[in-house]
Amino acid sequence: MQTEFVVSTQGPGLYEFTSDVRRWFNSVERDGLLTLFVRHTSCSLVIQENADPEVQTDLQAFFGRLVPPSDHPSMAYLQHTYEGPDDMPAHIKAALLPVSLSIPVVEGQPVLGTWQGIYLFEHRIAPHHRKVAAHFA
Repeated sequence: MQTEFVVSTQGPGLYEFTSDVRRWFNSVERDGLLTLFVRHTSCSLVIQENADPEVQTDLQAFFGRLVPPSDHPSMAYLQHTYEGPDDMPAHIKAALLPVSLSIPVVEGQPVLGTWQGIYLFEHRIAPHHRKVAAHFA
């Protein structure tokens, strides 16, 4: 069973799409493994806390400090800068974070912890429509 989720973003941040995944499983009542794969090189997928929005704010701030924009003096060594100061840093963040997730499914429901959600972590400034391929077996 396969589908594709489209996550619309409005700039850097974490965009939860757990409810979309759960809706997709509404008619499934079997066990298996869900694989999610983001089809872009400047965003990531993460499972993260969905109870306190400060977690997402702090994660975004941390990665912003870890990999600042290419026009920051500490990033002067970068060569791939013609697509904007957020582009190459977005590729670096995507290389550091997962672009695919494997989630067990029991009785048609993803096995997530109480406070866990599935997020697309957008690293670019401009809005995007990100595609996440899903495969359940």
